Amino acid sequence: MDRLKSIYELRDMLFQMERDIGLDRLSPVERDVFLAAHALTASPGTPVQSEQIRSHRLVQGIAQATYHRTLKSLLDMGFLKRAGGSRAKHYVVSFDPPAR
Repeated sequence: MDRLKSIYELRDMLFQMERDIGLDRLSPVERDVFLAAHALTASPGTPVQSEQIRSHRLVQGIAQATYHRTLKSLLDMGFLKRAGGSRAKHYVVSFDPPAR
C-alpha cells in the first residue's frame, strides 16, 4: 500500500505543477508530444525534427494519424512553431508559461 500512496503523491504533485503552468489544458497525447519535443530540445529556440519527436518513448505508442493531428493542434495553440528558415517537419518549442 505504501507504494500506491507514493505513486498517488507523485501524480498529484505532477498534476499541480502542470496546472500551475497551464499544461492541464492539453490532452494527454498533446502533453506527451509537447514534453517529448521539449526534452529533445538542446537549448531554447533549437529546432527539433518531427522524426525525433516521433521516436521518443513518450510518443512511440501513438498512432501515426493521431501524432500528426496532435502536432497540428500544438502548432495551432502556439506550443510549437515551425522552425524559421527550415522546411516542414522542424519545430521549435514555443511555450512561455503564464505567471500565476
